[in-house]
Amino acid sequence: MSAATYPGPVLEVRGLTKSFGAVQALSGADLSCMRGQVTALVGDNGAGKSTLIRCLTGVQPFDDGDVHFNGQPMRLSSPTEARSRGIETVYQDLALVEDLTVWQNMFLNRELKRGLGPLRLLDRRRMIAQSQAHLERLLVNMPPVRSRVRRLSGGQRQSIAIGRAASWGSTLVIMDEPTAALGVRERDAVEQLIARLRADNIAQLIISHDLEQVMRVADTVWIMRRGRTVGHWRTADITRERIVAAITGANGSDPAARGDRL
Repeated sequence: MSAATYPGPVLEVRGLTKSFGAVQALSGADLSCMRGQVTALVGDNGAGKSTLIRCLTGVQPFDDGDVHFNGQPMRLSSPTEARSRGIETVYQDLALVEDLTVWQNMFLNRELKRGLGPLRLLDRRRMIAQSQAHLERLLVNMPPVRSRVRRLSGGQRQSIAIGRAASWGSTLVIMDEPTAALGVRERDAVEQLIARLRADNIAQLIISHDLEQVMRVADTVWIMRRGRTVGHWRTADITRERIVAAITGANGSDPAARGDRL
């Protein structure tokens, strides 16, 4: 069975732990992401979300626990290895080079070349054409691929970063606060892009403090507090108020109360 036809979770995390000296950043984190679904990961600052993502993308090793990707055990040693597995991450800083064009950013560190031997040249024409074709399919209001990034709006930059992540045959795209500091129109454009990636059967993991957005775009939500997963639900089965209670521990919310098993 190929990875593309594996029927289980694209990503499955069970009991992940990570400490930095005496500080226990993760003490039992669980998570799963399904193909063609949007999974939200929420929690207060310091809940362990960023540490979990760094462990899942090869930035930091985890101490204990199990991670499976397309049903196979996975322990990554670097972000490069994560990308080779089909895991792309869009961080808040977007990792775009402002003085380069859109197409140059699309192929940053993955440039296509033509010719043979040591005198191979950059295949600009092919990179421009592929960038154009891919972004036209994903974006409603696409900037010209020859535009420099510094001339783009915040929403266009975010869309280019997400489009780049999705353009490399990705199985899982992780987004850290994808619409933070964007206006309503730009936020809507990014959410339309998220919907297109779902239609393309790509698994998406979104880290967000915007609970209204979580309820709009996510199929499932996982909640972290103090390094642990304290609940997970289908968004159709939970209210924003219940999510807040789980995040804060209000109303006697118990870490053992894991919500609906998905």
